[in-house]
Amino acid sequence: MFFIVGLAIVFGTVFGGYIMAGGKMAPIIKAAPIETFIIVGSALGAALVGNSLPNFIGALKGFLKVLSGPKWKPADYLGLMVLIGKLLAVMKREGVVALEAHVETPDSSPIFSEFPKIAKDHGIVDLICNTLRLVVISQGQVDADAVDDMMNQAIKTHHADELRVSGALLTIAGSLPALGIVACVLGVVKTMGAIDQPPPVLGALIGSALVGTFLGVFFSYGIFEPVGNRLTQIIDEEGQMLMVVRAMLVANLKGHPPALMIEAGRSVISHHNQPAFSEVFDAIRG
Repeated sequence: MFFIVGLAIVFGTVFGGYIMAGGKMAPIIKAAPIETFIIVGSALGAALVGNSLPNFIGALKGFLKVLSGPKWKPADYLGLMVLIGKLLAVMKREGVVALEAHVETPDSSPIFSEFPKIAKDHGIVDLICNTLRLVVISQGQVDADAVDDMMNQAIKTHHADELRVSGALLTIAGSLPALGIVACVLGVVKTMGAIDQPPPVLGALIGSALVGTFLGVFFSYGIFEPVGNRLTQIIDEEGQMLMVVRAMLVANLKGHPPALMIEAGRSVISHHNQPAFSEVFDAIRG
């Protein structure tokens, strides 16, 4: 919603102010298709050269992600904490060996199946299962600090991979002003080829060339860069789900009581997504 409102404000103030100042939209409308083709097309081509195909596709999908907002909602954070709590409850009641069926085949685990949205996220499931697999193999005799370091590195690697997508989008934004100048220069070259024409014709050609510079700057700072920055914020927020996994599992391995384990998980969640302590505690006990 805010994405649409923001774009409407950007377009409304820029073009509305131009019209209010007495500007005519006809020259811009006439020149915009070709100038946009040159600027955006070359920017996308350069991004394709400088990125892997998954990162390039992810950058384009970033517009949809910004439009839809973060994937995880408050109920998902609660669900994740309950999921981890249930897995740890199995380990406490039945021993570490009882976890093996859940961590080796999470697709068939009755606990994971209670949270289908989370179960579809390979990053979260892998972090949970890989960590608990170490606990199973070591029969519970594993160094909590070593596990903490391992999980921290896994989260950093995952987060860096995710940020490559927003980085590709910001690279496109950075190239657009310069490519707008390229389009403008081509327009000037075209104008010089018609230097013998009357002033009205030359004026129209020069105006079309300047539209290229305008569109390059406008697309960069009015659309692509804000979208790239917002995408980075969304990726950072979604990464808190992995931090919850780390905080709760490490707290458990260090022998902290359930209340402290829950609070450790809650502490890494932004306030607008953070479930109440009593809500998590009652859900895990229930």
